[in-house]
Amino acid sequence: MENEVLKNIYTRRSVKKYKSEMPSDELIDAVVKAGTCAATGKNAQAPIILRITNKEVRDNLSKINAGVMGRDDIDPFYNAPVVLVVLAKKDVFTHVYDGSIVMANMMLAAHSLGLGSCWIHRAKEEFETEYGKNLLKSLGINEEYEGIGNLVLGYSDMDAKVKPRKENWVYDIK
Repeated sequence: MENEVLKNIYTRRSVKKYKSEMPSDELIDAVVKAGTCAATGKNAQAPIILRITNKEVRDNLSKINAGVMGRDDIDPFYNAPVVLVVLAKKDVFTHVYDGSIVMANMMLAAHSLGLGSCWIHRAKEEFETEYGKNLLKSLGINEEYEGIGNLVLGYSDMDAKVKPRKENWVYDIK
C-alpha cells in the first residue's frame, strides 16, 4: 500500500551537501509550520524552533558544534544556508520526545517540498554555552530550554542513496 505521505516517508534521506542558494521564506515557513503541528505529550507544546537564516549566527553555531566534536576543521552543517534549531522546556517530562517529533515532522515536510535536510546533533551542548544562552536571552527566552537538534535545510547538492532496511527490524507478536 502506498500514498503520497508514505512515499515521502519511504524516500526521505539525510542530505550532507547543500547548494548555497537560500530557500524562499514560503518554503521555510511551511517546514516550520509542520514542526509546530507535531504531537506533544499532554499537548504541552514544550518545543520551540529557532529559524536561523542569518549567516553570522549560523556560522557561529556551526563553529560551536564543530568544537564540541573536537573538529574545528569542518562545517557540521554541510554548507546548508538554513538551520532550524529545536529546543524544548526542560521541566516537561516528555521534552526530548516532543522535540524529536518536531524534528521528524520538519524533515518529512522539507522532503515533500523538494528541500534536503539533516538532523545534526549537539544542539544541547551548543545552548549550554554562553553564546547559546545569550542568543536565547536576546530573543526574550528566559525559561530553561534544552537543545534537541539542529535541522539543516536547503537545496541538496548530492544524490541521496536509498539504503536497504536491516533484517530483523520488526518482530511479530500475534
